[in-house]
Amino acid sequence: MTQQRYIRQTTLDGFGWKGQQKLAQGKVLVVGAGGLGVPVLTYLNAMGVGTLGIVDNDTVALTNLHRQVLYGNKDIGSLKVHTAKRRLEQQNPSTKINLYPTFLNKDNALGIIADYDVVVDASDNFPTRYLINDACVLLNKPLVYGALHGFEGQVSVFNHEGGPTYRCLFPTMPKANEVPDCNENGVLGIVPGIIGNLQALETVKVLANVGSVLSGKLLLFDGLNQAYQKIHFTLVQENLNIGALQDEYGVPGCDTVPVVPASMLDYLLATNAQIVDVRTLEEYNAHHLKNTLHIPVKDLGDELYKIDFSLPVYLLCQSGKRSQQALEQLRGKQPESSLFSITGGLNQYLALCS
Repeated sequence: MTQQRYIRQTTLDGFGWKGQQKLAQGKVLVVGAGGLGVPVLTYLNAMGVGTLGIVDNDTVALTNLHRQVLYGNKDIGSLKVHTAKRRLEQQNPSTKINLYPTFLNKDNALGIIADYDVVVDASDNFPTRYLINDACVLLNKPLVYGALHGFEGQVSVFNHEGGPTYRCLFPTMPKANEVPDCNENGVLGIVPGIIGNLQALETVKVLANVGSVLSGKLLLFDGLNQAYQKIHFTLVQENLNIGALQDEYGVPGCDTVPVVPASMLDYLLATNAQIVDVRTLEEYNAHHLKNTLHIPVKDLGDELYKIDFSLPVYLLCQSGKRSQQALEQLRGKQPESSLFSITGGLNQYLALCS
C-alpha cells in the first residue's frame, strides 16, 4: 500500500526510494495554517513527510475560503489546526500530525521548533517572521520562507547549511503602519497556492537533499505577468551571532496592551459600550455588529473626532491583530485614554456564538 502510494515519486530519477525514505523520516513545522500553510501542509502530507507540526490559533472565517482550500462553510468558527488535521488524516493517514493551537511567541518558539528538521514560515506578519528567524538561527534549523502581496509573492530558504538568514535580506522590521495587510489590500486566491507550493517544493529539496535550494536567493513571482525573478543576497556574519531571543518582537502581549476577551462582546453591546470596528468598509458591510462605530484602521488618524475619549474605547477587528495595531496608534495620540483590544476579534466571537 505504502509503496504504491508513492510509486510516481520513487520511480523518479534523482529521487527514488532514498529520497522517499528521507521524507518519511523528516519532521516539518509549519507556522500558520492559512493561505500559505494550507498548500504547504496538503502537499507535504500527500508526498509522505513523516511528521508535520501545525502552529496556529486562528479560526476559520468566511473570508478565508477563497484561498484556504482545506476548509469549507461548515468549518467556519472552528480552529484551523483541528480542521486541518482532520482533512490531512483523510488524505494520508500515515502522517504523524502534531497540533499547537497557539500563536508562536518568544516563550514557546524554541521549545516547539527544537523538535523539527525544517521550519516553514507561513505566517502573515513581520514580528512572527523575525521571531521564527531568530529561533531557527539559535537552533540551527533551515527556514523556508514565503510572503504575499496582492498578485505577487516571494520565496526563499534561510539558515541553510550556514547560508544567509532572514535578517540578511530584511535587516530592520518595518513599523505596523508601513506594511501591507491582505485584509485591506486583498490577495488573489490562487497566489497563496502558487507560493505555498513553491515553499513545499523547497522543503522537499531540503529534506531529500536534491536540487539547488533557494539559499541566498529570493524568488519573486508576479502573477499578473506570469514572471519570475531571482535576487541574490549574501550572508551578513553578525546575523548568525544571536545569543538569545529578543524580549520584544513588536507583538504586544497582554502585559503591554490592555485586552478584553471576545466573550465579553455581548456584555459590551448590552451596556452600549463604545466599540470601534477597525476593519475595511467591505468587511464591515459584509457583516458587523449593531451599534458599533466603524473607522478603518488606516483612517484612524483622520477620524479621531468620531471617538469619545472620555469613555473607554474597545477596538474590534476580524482576528485581533489590527485592533492591536489600532490601539498602539491611538495610544500615541491619546495616551490618557482607556483603550482595549478585543482578543480574537469577530472570528472568536462568532465561534463562541455557534
